[in-house]
Amino acid sequence: MLKKRLKSINEEYCEIEKMLADPAVISNTQKLKDLSKRRKEIFPVLDKFHQYEKIEKEISSIETILKTDDSEMIKLAKSELSELETKRTKIEGELEELLKPKDPFNKKDIIIEIRGAAGGDESALFASELYRMYTRYAQTKGFKTEVLDANYTGIGGLKEIIFTVEGNGAYGFFKYESGTHRVQRVPKTEASGRVHTSTVTVAVLVEPEDVEVEINPNDLRIDTYRASGAGGQHVNKTSSAIRITHIPTNIVVACQDERSQLKNKLKAMKILKARLFDMIKSQQQQKIAQDRRKQVGTGDRSEKIRTYNFPQDRITDHRLNENWHNIQTILDGGLDDIVDRFKKEELL
Repeated sequence: MLKKRLKSINEEYCEIEKMLADPAVISNTQKLKDLSKRRKEIFPVLDKFHQYEKIEKEISSIETILKTDDSEMIKLAKSELSELETKRTKIEGELEELLKPKDPFNKKDIIIEIRGAAGGDESALFASELYRMYTRYAQTKGFKTEVLDANYTGIGGLKEIIFTVEGNGAYGFFKYESGTHRVQRVPKTEASGRVHTSTVTVAVLVEPEDVEVEINPNDLRIDTYRASGAGGQHVNKTSSAIRITHIPTNIVVACQDERSQLKNKLKAMKILKARLFDMIKSQQQQKIAQDRRKQVGTGDRSEKIRTYNFPQDRITDHRLNENWHNIQTILDGGLDDIVDRFKKEELL
């Protein structure tokens, strides 16, 4: 059965190669993009399959030697056969893993929304630390990040930040972060040294292709207003901030991060499309409200996916019921151990 599937994929790959050489395909940008993407997806499978076929040929050759009368050669052949059979078993396992159904959104670019919830200034400070953690982790994976909108507090915290993570596989690495993150520690502003509990919500949204989300301009109400926050006198002189309301769903998106009204509008539309796509995706799964609440929640302390306990230097993921230590290393972008654990379990 495995060989049959692999031969079918090999035939598909050869067909794609022929189509990519066709002038009609080359002149069709979308077709060319789709075929190139599919070729890139199946190449690792075929590369592994070719390794498998090479080992099979070597095993077949050794089995021929075993049928001879040369005792010395038979002894050497048996030793080599054992090694090759071990390699074949290993590659078979790797092939089966590569052929397992994957989340179709894993390779998509994403938009991450981080918001301070319960805990006031301490919550906003931790939101900024999570933002730093995610951008550093994205950097280690070769991903590009860009801030779409941000609302800072006076002490360096973040009431809210929305940013993109672009790169092949972004959603697959970050999708486990959606939910409420709880932090337990002594705030820097706390003179008595009491441990406080605060929460931050994180939403990870797939950034859809334009063809996946169609928005009727007549369904939008677009308002402009003067930006507030950092930015000097400029923020009080021009109405560069944008607020877009999608009337059918009542989704409201605001963006004031750029000095240009046009740039703010483009960023706001990007966020709106991601939120609409998230809604469509949830509708397809027939659990719209449940999914959105599960992902973002209300920010209440009881709705948590992960706890960062600073006094005990321990991070606990409540979905896995597993602990990690060295909080600072993880907050510096060292998320690999947690993400790898989720990739194995695929709990989300």
